[in-house]
Amino acid sequence: MEISVILGDITKIKADAIVNAANTSLLGGGGVDGAIHRAGGKAILDDCVKIRNKQGGCAVGEAVITGAGELPAQYVIHAVGPVWKNGRSQEPELLQRAYSRCLDLAATHGIQVIAFPCISTGIYRFPKKEAAIIAVNTVRQHAYKPARVIFVCFDQESYAIYQALLGVQ
Repeated sequence: MEISVILGDITKIKADAIVNAANTSLLGGGGVDGAIHRAGGKAILDDCVKIRNKQGGCAVGEAVITGAGELPAQYVIHAVGPVWKNGRSQEPELLQRAYSRCLDLAATHGIQVIAFPCISTGIYRFPKKEAAIIAVNTVRQHAYKPARVIFVCFDQESYAIYQALLGVQ
């Protein structure tokens, strides 16, 4: 399994699946969630509405999969990370579970190239370094090993953290 990090826009990544840092409603929002919904078009929202109508959204620490609409990927995996509450509400465990559920879905759908954003580190305020450690450790320790995992960072600070964790420059 190859693990890499890039600084860029996840909506431009060519992968079997990209991961969306979604909210529990699955109906789009700000940050990466809004960007994915805008770039992918109405098909993604339509798929999310079907899931929501069937199961009532997506719980924190869980993930669901949809088509990717107009994105250069086959799938979007919508993962709901936790809002940071000073680490007193199982946030690390919930974030680890969200990454793990993404990999479970990747295994089920035969996904070999998956791109992750920095889940929960934007408006959900999860500390960036702690979140990156959880992300990298979860990918390394998960039973499913896709051919390639790409961590896509939107800001320089996150990019530097992942470079250090992965030992790349």
